[in-house]
Amino acid sequence: SLEFLYLGGNFITSIPPELANLPSLNYLVLCDNKIQSIPPQLAQLHSLRSLSLHNNLLTYLPREILNLVHLEELSLRGNPLVVRFVRDLTYNPPSLQELAGRTIKTRNVPYAPSDLPENLVRYLSLASNCPNPKCGGVYFDSCVRQIKFVDFCGKYRIPLMHYLCSPECSSPCSSASQSSTSQSESDSEDEASVAARRMQKVLLG
Repeated sequence: SLEFLYLGGNFITSIPPELANLPSLNYLVLCDNKIQSIPPQLAQLHSLRSLSLHNNLLTYLPREILNLVHLEELSLRGNPLVVRFVRDLTYNPPSLQELAGRTIKTRNVPYAPSDLPENLVRYLSLASNCPNPKCGGVYFDSCVRQIKFVDFCGKYRIPLMHYLCSPECSSPCSSASQSSTSQSESDSEDEASVAARRMQKVLLG
């Protein structure tokens, strides 16, 4: 039943995903720490109205943050994402197992649980769909991390982490690392329209 949690002014470097097990949490203060990333599980805090993350070491936000439907205030000032953005991210080539799994999934190769070892059946169930609607591909462990800029309230563009199946995938977010181009602005129209309705106040400066 916890509604307010203040953890500001500590030397916290990471947020435990178990924090998402607080369904009544309205206000979460994590400012003035050394946090480098936000676990996507925080999107399960559906009652959250205010999230204070200023003065940390954040370079991006997980795109799941858009699922915080009651969030009214997001404080981000004093983070690297405000003044610089991630442009070059490492891509590890997929393993032979992943390449085989992608082929099975994208070509709809039929199989039954009795045809494969249990660990491979479980592996195939973990496939993630590429967010590019023109791609139709999948990925398991190997993916391309990119930054997609989303416009909150029509005033600020903040970077959300985005995943693609391969470097060749021409996602709508392929130019998202350019914050001021017309392409990147059109890229984020769908998410921006949703986010602008939800987010009342984003504090970047």
